[in-house]
This record gives sequence, C-alpha cells and structure tokens, in this order.
Amino acid sequence: MTPPPRTACLVFAAFLAACTTPSKPVYKMTLAAPARDEPTLAEVRTATERFRDVNVALAEGYIRDPFDLCDSAEMMGKPKELGAMGIHYFRPDLVGVSEPPNPRVNGNGTHTDFLKPSILIYEPQKDGSLSLVAVENLVFIKAWEAGGAKDRPSFHGVPWDKMADDPATAIDEAHMFEPHYDRHVWLYRDNPNGVFTPFNPAVNCQHHTGAKKHVMPPQTAGTEPDRFDVANAMPPPMHGASHSHSH
Repeated sequence: MTPPPRTACLVFAAFLAACTTPSKPVYKMTLAAPARDEPTLAEVRTATERFRDVNVALAEGYIRDPFDLCDSAEMMGKPKELGAMGIHYFRPDLVGVSEPPNPRVNGNGTHTDFLKPSILIYEPQKDGSLSLVAVENLVFIKAWEAGGAKDRPSFHGVPWDKMADDPATAIDEAHMFEPHYDRHVWLYRDNPNGVFTPFNPAVNCQHHTGAKKHVMPPQTAGTEPDRFDVANAMPPPMHGASHSHSH
C-alpha cells in the first residue's frame, strides 16, 4: 500500500487527538433499542467481521494512523484505569477530511452508517499482530447542521460525544479540530464501562512499539514542506457506501 502524503498524516494526527477526549465523558449507560432505521449491534458486527483481518481493511481503503500511535486514557490525561482505545485505521473519504488545518482541521464528514464505519480500532498483540476491538464514526458539526440536522447524531438512543474547544480554558479540548461529534462502538472487546464509551479498560497498548504521544514528526528530507495532493490518499469509492444520518 502506498504511504499517504504528509498532509494526510498531519490531518489524521490532529484527528486522532481530537477524537479521544470527549467534552462530557460518560463511562456507563443504559442502551435503548435501535431506531427503526438503525442496525442492531449484531448486524454491525456481521458487516464488519471481515475487518478482523487488518489486511482486508487495508485492501478496502483504510489507512493506519501515520504516526503509529496506540491511544490510551493515560496519554489523553485521563485516569489510567479507564484503559485504552488502540490503533486507529480510517477512511479519509468517509471522515471527509481532504485539506490540511486552516487553522483547525475541518471537513465535510457526515457519515454515520455503522455498517460501513469510517474508523476501525485495533489492539496490538504480543506477536505483532492486531486484534480488532471497536468501530467508530465521526461527523463535523458544521457539515452536519448544514445538512439540516438540528440535534447531534445518536445511536441506539445514545447521543454521540461532542468535541469542541472551550476558549475559557488553557487546554484546547478539540486539539486544533473543528467541532464534531463521534461515537465508539466496542463490538470486539467487552467493555465493562459500556459499549459506547471512549476507552476500554480491557484494552491496552503494552505491546505497542511505536510512538507514545502525539508529537508532530520533524520534516524529513525530500518531502514537500507546504502543499500535497491529499486526493492521492483517498481510496476509490466503496461499493454501496452511503452517508445515512442517524438521529
């Protein structure tokens, strides 16, 4: 697989930071029945089971976090006992990010179909393999509302987490990302804190050998410093892909 251009790497690095610190985290919840137009968790699992083989995900256009991070609660400044997420693989076209930050990362992503999730999350194993643990979707609030939505998306009766910077604090809660909503679904690793919570105490990054924190790598020789053809990182359209809205 051809490595994505540096712009895509920088965009996704900010994306990873943004999608790991909910403004109002909820760690336990009671699930409601799926809405009429929503798939059940069993149906989502059936639709994504093939991605347990990461090579299938790569073949279908998912790209590994270019900075090779395994996101954990501790890395995000959260209690260590909350656990971890893992390594993110994403579809640039489904997330809707196609340009570098200006000044924040922005996009037109409104994809909410969990039968075709825009993000897959894996836990690194001792033997170097990867174990699929969760799927995820993300939408940008501006694009979401421009499409006519008045409320944040929800899944099985649970509103997605809202991510937005609070200018009254010294911390950038959105990590240089435009306001957005996201939702994790822990289908492949039981989560004692809830199937829709950001972190999973049953997941860890102890066997991860890559980067340990969100740091922009230095510019390497021979790469273009300013502009890149981000479109080259975009896979061809997935057959049957849709941008359905769940409310």
